[in-house]
Amino acid sequence: MVFIVIVVLSFLLQMILPWWIIVVISFATCGLIGKTGKISLWAPFFAILLLWTGTALFKSIPNNHILAQRVAQMVGAQSWLMVLLFTAVLGAFTAGISGFCGYHFRKAVLLKKTKP
Repeated sequence: MVFIVIVVLSFLLQMILPWWIIVVISFATCGLIGKTGKISLWAPFFAILLLWTGTALFKSIPNNHILAQRVAQMVGAQSWLMVLLFTAVLGAFTAGISGFCGYHFRKAVLLKKTKP
């Protein structure tokens, strides 16, 4: 459930908002419906990894990876695939940490409310 919510919201909101909206979406989603710490870490990670990889390939394949190859040359990477993988993993790591923080934020707030 967390995976699907993050993929759909991120896909829709990244059309009009900056890339870092994934942080807010992951934090809020895992803070509200994250069941465990493990799910709150890995579901956003794989959701954004899949979304960003798919989006990058969707935009890069029709133009024969020309822009991706030029970016790879600028940063000194061996190929356009390395740039794509680095970008997807960086976004996935950001979303995963954000989701994990959202889950633990909820636990800290609930724990504070239950203590006298």
